[in-house]
Amino acid sequence: MTAQTILPANTLASDSYAVDNSVRLFADTLMTMTPSGAPTNADISTLSFWTKISGLGTNRSPIFAASNGGGVHFRTDDKVDFYNAGGSLRTTQLFRDTSAWYHIVFRTDTTDGTANDRLRVYVNGTQVTDFAARSNPDQNANTHFGSAAEHHIGCNNDAANFFNGYLAEVCFIDGLSLGPDSFGEFDSDSGIWKPIKVSGLTFGNNGFYLEFKDGSNLGDELKGTQTADWSETNLAATDQSTDTCTNNFATLNPLITGANFVFSDNNLVIAQSATNWDSAYSTMGVTSGKWYMEFKGKVGAYFDVGVTDIINAAGNVSQNSGCVAYKSNGEFARAGAVGDGLPSSITDPASSSYGVNDIIGIALDVDNEAVYFSKNGTYEVNSDPESGASKTGAVTLPNSNSLYFFAVAAYKGSAASGTAQVNFGGGSVDAISSGNADADGHGNFEFAVPSGYFALCTKNLAEYG
Repeated sequence: MTAQTILPANTLASDSYAVDNSVRLFADTLMTMTPSGAPTNADISTLSFWTKISGLGTNRSPIFAASNGGGVHFRTDDKVDFYNAGGSLRTTQLFRDTSAWYHIVFRTDTTDGTANDRLRVYVNGTQVTDFAARSNPDQNANTHFGSAAEHHIGCNNDAANFFNGYLAEVCFIDGLSLGPDSFGEFDSDSGIWKPIKVSGLTFGNNGFYLEFKDGSNLGDELKGTQTADWSETNLAATDQSTDTCTNNFATLNPLITGANFVFSDNNLVIAQSATNWDSAYSTMGVTSGKWYMEFKGKVGAYFDVGVTDIINAAGNVSQNSGCVAYKSNGEFARAGAVGDGLPSSITDPASSSYGVNDIIGIALDVDNEAVYFSKNGTYEVNSDPESGASKTGAVTLPNSNSLYFFAVAAYKGSAASGTAQVNFGGGSVDAISSGNADADGHGNFEFAVPSGYFALCTKNLAEYG
């Protein structure tokens, strides 16, 4: 089954349902809750959620678990295990797309006389019927979900392994076995699976709905009859994100990078573990429009940031034959400028050097083939990203009619690591002190987005990309 991003084209009507927030889970973040009463039906339940995964090939632990045995567990081989009521399912398909949102529905009805229908799974609106392993629960076995046991989001029962990814629209229905059409629908124009409002659903005694709208109370429970919200552990307001299943933001891509980079914080942070250069690239590329992002070095002194139309798995982005990069020593590197495929540095006029905690803004104007760099809100070499075709102070893109990606490179040097973070607008690792969105209200940046430039997300790509 192919993963689908939401949405790649401007196909939704203006009154379509929009999901505003998600929660970022990683490292040691989790949420817990123990239902306060008896379930509506101990044999029947439905779990629905949207997720964008961030890590591969590691024990990503349960997205959701009941301490008495139920759970949804992303495995080290990138398959998914589903457990409930003493039964289990293991997918044959691999979940390896870190740039897209998946919708998963896990449906339990142990009263069903057909053994294979007691546990059912749907991904992006389509039922999964091929499993690597299957164990059906006994008829009329009680479900673990919705029982009096402690329930976990983002970790396993002993809080030793943690999920790494985003969650949105988490729904648990106590007492009803529902298909995916209760939570989503296929878009009539694009055919892509998209969420719908769930406000009309009956959640039952121990059901719940989490939409993560309150950054100060991410466990706020909006539906169901529970008297207490979910308790958050190690979650902060910065773990609320606008990267959702209806507006997917770029992150760094862990699938195309040097072997020495360690990705964390939902692919917004990279750390260089070896004494050499490596690069990482945005999950989204552009061939037109004007786009903005921010970069901040956290540890170390050697960074290069910019754009490129050549993706190399290792090495410094400033060595790519189609790059424009701003180097931490204050130079601009523009590869391919002399026609021989080798980098040529532009140092006249010289720009400012930058280091740890400086915020570098990158304004990419693909339409006019220009790149502008700012340091802590001031554009270098008196450049003007709003100058359009005149390209005042810009560095010209080396290649025309190309697909350009944002890119960052780091070198360990004598520091413990070369660590840096990015902000494409969907969420920031550090708190934003000012808060600046683009003209369409998308993104959250430390400094003002230049007029006519936009955050790199699917809603903006549909309109301007």
